Amino acid sequence: MIFIIHKSDIFTTLSIEKDIDITMSFKILYVAATRPEGDTLKKFREIMSHNDRLDGFEMNLLITGVGSIATSWALKQWITLNGKPDLAINAGIAGSFNDRLNVGDVVMPVSDCFADAGIEDGENFRTLSESGLISANDFPYKDGLLYADTMYNEKMKSILVPVRAITVNTATGSEATMGKLLKKFNPDIETMEGATFFYICSRENIPFLALRAISNKVEPRNKNNWNIDLALNNLSEKLIDVILTL
Repeated sequence: MIFIIHKSDIFTTLSIEKDIDITMSFKILYVAATRPEGDTLKKFREIMSHNDRLDGFEMNLLITGVGSIATSWALKQWITLNGKPDLAINAGIAGSFNDRLNVGDVVMPVSDCFADAGIEDGENFRTLSESGLISANDFPYKDGLLYADTMYNEKMKSILVPVRAITVNTATGSEATMGKLLKKFNPDIETMEGATFFYICSRENIPFLALRAISNKVEPRNKNNWNIDLALNNLSEKLIDVILTL
């Protein structure tokens, strides 16, 4: 197992290596917005030396920064400098619109979109495709949505709940915004980076998978109801199952 950690803002690299043939490894890029989200790899590192099934994986960690702009720059820069990985995994926390999802649940986004990219017309909001600025089926969109890699979705559906995601620039924190998003998109979760990851991996033809742990319900902002520690701990545990299922 090889671990390579990249921090996008200063481009420092830390490598922890075992004596294996790198040319035979399966290169995974683990993309997270923040350091605590990236630290969900720690348990995976701990079990690495005790599980022969993990030999042959090269795990690269990229901390992008929060939001679509930071994610797009960091991810494209990493690909330019390092080449395409065999698999990209986007992991982190998310807010849930769905009452059937509990704080701490780990889910698998299978569709995503840029929910606040469009045109406001009075009280109405139209997406870019609804406004005629792009076609709803221009690659990589299908009916205005971005879809995750089918092969990896199929592999993981026995251990992960598939969900519909939206990506926003402003995290939802009011009843009014929540109502508009539910009416327009009927999402299960929201993040601030997911659709960017979907878009770039699709355009670059990189197989990819997304994992999100529910840290809070989408509601009028109340951080007393959040449990980021539980979400990240559960994400760390589920990551091990995911890698062993590959």
